[in-house]
Amino acid sequence: MINVLVADDSPLTRVVLRDIFRAAGDITVVGEAGNGSEAVAMTDLLKPDLIVMDLMMPVMDGQEAIEEIMANSPTPILVLSATVDEREINHAFSAIKKGALDVMEKPGGAGNDANREFALRLVDKVRLLARIRVIRHPRRRVREVTSPRISCRSGERNILAIGASTGGPKAVMSIMKSLPAEFNAATFIVQHIAQGFTRGFAQWLGQESSIRIRLATDGDEAVVGTALVAPDDCHMTFEQGKIRLVHSEPVNCCRPSIDVFFNSLAAEFGAGVVGVLLTGMGKDGAQGLLRIKEKGGMTLVQDEQSCSVFGMPKAAISLDAVDEVLPLDGIPAAIRRIFS
Repeated sequence: MINVLVADDSPLTRVVLRDIFRAAGDITVVGEAGNGSEAVAMTDLLKPDLIVMDLMMPVMDGQEAIEEIMANSPTPILVLSATVDEREINHAFSAIKKGALDVMEKPGGAGNDANREFALRLVDKVRLLARIRVIRHPRRRVREVTSPRISCRSGERNILAIGASTGGPKAVMSIMKSLPAEFNAATFIVQHIAQGFTRGFAQWLGQESSIRIRLATDGDEAVVGTALVAPDDCHMTFEQGKIRLVHSEPVNCCRPSIDVFFNSLAAEFGAGVVGVLLTGMGKDGAQGLLRIKEKGGMTLVQDEQSCSVFGMPKAAISLDAVDEVLPLDGIPAAIRRIFS
């Protein structure tokens, strides 16, 4: 049984969530908090497997509550955002930076179909996140990592491709903010995230990065010093030097799929690609990383200890698709060396 704490100042929202979890059969609401201060106290007392957290609450808001919880009683946290407007999305990604694992939008429309779809997605997300081991925040001082030997292959490195899923936004941020303004490569990011949050994710990355970051559009080209993020609900590919956004069937249950994009990069740029696969559930990206390696590109994955979920990197390792397995705080140094 999964024990969940619900923190939301709306009694109606708490009732809706309680009913959804009761119907799931394997999720129990062990406590309900009406503000952030109550959420902090109840987390310490009840030791839930997961917290479903609203951000806009009285007394202590969700941001402060997340900071307190992750500093003293580290617990997986799923943020529910009321809207996907720019202000609310900034708050949501700030919460992820402080330790929350993921974000979902609350159901906005009426109707049984919308509510049923939200309930299914919420239950699946809770079952996944409740199993994740989280760390205390503020984190230990980032240690200096000596970069391992980097395999040398022919071909100029000019493309950095990053794929991530669960736990990925914060991991991607740590890499992007480390890249210098004069970074001598074009960068692409495929992040599995709830629909409606991708634009905000790109904006959030851009606020702390020295290079320009925006959503990809059909027809974009690879530009040095610019990072393009795959948009919602379509695959991003490279064909004849340009980005193509296609609405074909999901691959590995994902759209956008990391595999789809990595495969297209391997075909288009060969040895010029450096592929990085970060934390995430499942196997998306593993086959594409293998294709990059086969074409002479360089491949890196995040190690198990620093991953929220080791699924995707583990799948790539099992395919012998990986040149280097690195802790998250060692990946920026490796990238800088490869592209120096």
